[in-house]
Amino acid sequence: MTTPVRRHRSSHTPTVEEMGAAGLRAFGRIAGAWGLSVDEQLRLLGDPPRSTFFAWRKAPEKAKLSRDTLERLSNILGIYQALQILLPQPEVADAWVRQPNGAPPFGGRPALERMLAGNVSDLNLVRRYLDAARGGGWS
Repeated sequence: MTTPVRRHRSSHTPTVEEMGAAGLRAFGRIAGAWGLSVDEQLRLLGDPPRSTFFAWRKAPEKAKLSRDTLERLSNILGIYQALQILLPQPEVADAWVRQPNGAPPFGGRPALERMLAGNVSDLNLVRRYLDAARGGGWS
């Protein structure tokens, strides 16, 4: 009689630092897909000093991110994910942020312009707009 193999699930809960590092790595890929300049990346992340930003890029696992930066990363990743679901062609999804948009939150301007306004609430608004589009309603 053989002993059944037990599958061990990792009980490791990621730390804030690990989640931040993963978020920064994902942000780097998103920034490339969206064609963001360094200045646009800095703005989306809350205007950290350039030296800090480049240190984060070099060693994301060593980054000490503020709650604001973590919230910004969460919103950006949510925006990216929603676009990939709504617009299954990656090049179309990635181009969406730079396209003029007649929806009420954007007033004919690109969503990226709203996202670059500087407030985390602007990122959250774009995310909520896309989440509503996925779910069928915008309030």
